Amino acid sequence: MAKVLQLNATIEAREDFSDELAIFKVRPDEPLPEGDWFVPGQYMVIGVNNTQEPELAGVQRPMSIASEPAQRNHVEFYIRRVGKPESKNPLTHSLFRLREGERVFLRPKPKGHFTIPGTVGQEDSRWRVFVSAGTGLAPFVSIARDDLTQGRPLNKTCIIHGASRPGDLGYRSELEALAEEHGLVYLPTVSRPADHPDWSGLQGRAEDRFLPDELALLEERMSLPTGTLGPENTVVLVCGLQGTIGESLVRLAKRGFVPAEKKIRKKLEIPEDLPGSFFFEQYDSEPVIDLENGALIEELKSDLGIE
Repeated sequence: MAKVLQLNATIEAREDFSDELAIFKVRPDEPLPEGDWFVPGQYMVIGVNNTQEPELAGVQRPMSIASEPAQRNHVEFYIRRVGKPESKNPLTHSLFRLREGERVFLRPKPKGHFTIPGTVGQEDSRWRVFVSAGTGLAPFVSIARDDLTQGRPLNKTCIIHGASRPGDLGYRSELEALAEEHGLVYLPTVSRPADHPDWSGLQGRAEDRFLPDELALLEERMSLPTGTLGPENTVVLVCGLQGTIGESLVRLAKRGFVPAEKKIRKKLEIPEDLPGSFFFEQYDSEPVIDLENGALIEELKSDLGIE
C-alpha cells in the first residue's frame, strides 16, 4: 500500500507551455551538494501526495533533470501531463494541480547512466546527435548547458526535437540562442503542421530526420558530405517515445549504427568487440523493437553486416 510522502521540496517556479506541458523548478529544503553533484543526463525521483483522493496516498516517478550541476537554486524538470494514465494514481495529474510555492517530494540522490561518461565517454570527439521526442529533450538540455558552463564546444552537437505543435517546443528560444552564438545544430520539427499554418520549419517526427530522403539535410546541417553520416564520425543518443527510439534504431542501422543495449545486442548476435554507437533512454520496460520479429531481426543483422 502506498504511503504518504514526507514532502521536502518546494516548487520555486513553473513555466507552462500548455495545460499539459510545463517546466517545474523545484527547490529542495536541504542545500544542493557542492560541486558536480550529478552527471548531466541523470534523473531524480519526484513525488506528490494525492490530495483529491487521499486514500491513494503518495506517488513518485523518475524524471530526467534539465538543469545543470552548476545550478544551485533548484532542480529543473520538463514534464508532460499524461493523457491516458495506466495508473489509478498518476503522478502528473496530481503534480499539475500544484502551483508555485506548493510542496513536493524529491529523492535526493540522482541516478542513471544515460550520460556522456556513461555512454561514449567525455573524450569521444565524434559528432553527438541527440534525438528527443517531447519531454525526452530534458537530459540533452542538461548536457548542453553543462558543456557551455564547462567551456566545452557545442559545434559538434546536434539536437533534434520533435513535438506535435510549435508551442510544445520547450527550450526553443534557449536552443536557438545556443545555435546562433555557439554553433549548436538545433533541428526542431513539428508532427502536426496542418494545424499550424504559420509554422515554416521542419515537419514530421524526430525520427523522420533519418529517412533516406531526409538524411542529406541532416548531413548538410552537420557539414558532413552527403552519404557519410555513420558511426565513424557520429554517435546517436535518443530519449523519449518508444516509436522514436525504435524507428531511429531501424533507420540508422542502415548507416551502420550499432545499438548498445544488451538485450538487443544479444538478439542480433553483435560481437562484444563491436562498440555501440546508438544509445537510448526509455520511459517504460517494453522493448523498443519487436525482438520476436524474425524478419526484422534478420534485416537488422544484414544492415549491420552480422552473419
